[in-house]
Amino acid sequence: MPRKKRKMEEVNASSMADIAFLLLIFFLVTTTIVSEKGVNFTLPPKKEQDIDLDIHKRNLFKVLVNSRDQLLVEDEPLSDYKEIRQMAIDFITKEADSPKDAIISYRTDRGTSYSLYINVLNELKAAYHTLRAEEMGISKEEYLKYDEGSLDMSSDILKKYKKSKEVYPMQLSLAEPTNFETL
Repeated sequence: MPRKKRKMEEVNASSMADIAFLLLIFFLVTTTIVSEKGVNFTLPPKKEQDIDLDIHKRNLFKVLVNSRDQLLVEDEPLSDYKEIRQMAIDFITKEADSPKDAIISYRTDRGTSYSLYINVLNELKAAYHTLRAEEMGISKEEYLKYDEGSLDMSSDILKKYKKSKEVYPMQLSLAEPTNFETL
């Protein structure tokens, strides 16, 4: 007797496409997309009048970094970026005509490492934070905890905070990166 070939049973895959589509929708809805954030800067408000850019050289503190991560501060090479904070404080308080006239110019090369760029920028900002904290009579760490929005409008702390920002306005000029190789 000849054997009958058994017919193989097939799996019904018609609903597989539906399941795959539902899984795709599920993962798209539940996945969080991480967006990288850049350096946060608060731009000054737009001024109505024309700005006079007549800046005396004695009121300009220049910081340059090339693509080899070499620092040039006030036309002098600097080996350690951590010295910039005290140099900036001395410039703002002693060398410029007044703290309101002091401008710090920070320019980098397109090849400058990101870590050095941020470290130098942090030191320059820390100089202003240190001066403002001294003006308020508190530590820099305490000063950094304050924010105009979180302070009580009638408090003496808010008045001191605003006064410190008036006495030491953060005038930090970040120039467009250029392609200069050596300092």
